[in-house]
Amino acid sequence: MTTSADAIYLDYQATTPMDARVLEAMMPYLTSNFGNPHSTQHVFGQDAEDAVETARKEIATLIGADSREIVFTSGATEANNLAIIGAGRFRQRIGDGVARVLTFATEHKCVLASVAALAEEGFETEVLPVQPDGLIDLGLLEEKLKVPTTLVSLMAVNNEIGTIQPIAEAARLTRAAEALLHVDAAQATGKIPLDMSTTDIDLLSISAHKMYGLSLIHI
Repeated sequence: MTTSADAIYLDYQATTPMDARVLEAMMPYLTSNFGNPHSTQHVFGQDAEDAVETARKEIATLIGADSREIVFTSGATEANNLAIIGAGRFRQRIGDGVARVLTFATEHKCVLASVAALAEEGFETEVLPVQPDGLIDLGLLEEKLKVPTTLVSLMAVNNEIGTIQPIAEAARLTRAAEALLHVDAAQATGKIPLDMSTTDIDLLSISAHKMYGLSLIHI
């Protein structure tokens, strides 16, 4: 039987080991400083709240966002679900009744599942093909956006073939069409530049355990 000590790990797109500096920073909050950040009537909660808000600001700086825009979830799957289903329902409710979502064949299964869930709710959905090199066809996207569209979901870097999509160009097309753009950046954050302040991205999902951060146990 092969043990982890004998093996060479090549599955970093699935998860990464926690950096020793992350573990060192987290240990106080896993042991002695264990307060609930919402229990701010005592010092334990106040210290935890300060730590959460510091982390929120650091993440915002990493992606060129405002700290008020950062929402913590249990992981990228929940973030993708929340962004796609939440934004889709919200725009349908407050808008002019447009209920149409576009995504691509090479997206992560949780994105495709979220789009499928909206289809069951009556949304018009379409999964667009990609080109032989894995890149999206910007001309096809522009053509599809001529029909009023609620949201487009696009992965920045593919977790299986490593394709880096033309996010800035796609963002310009979606903004011009008055559609929202959701970007799954779980594989991109910390590896390629991402700046929400200069790119017309509306929703971005990232994941700590893909970039040497704290890994959650999923059950």
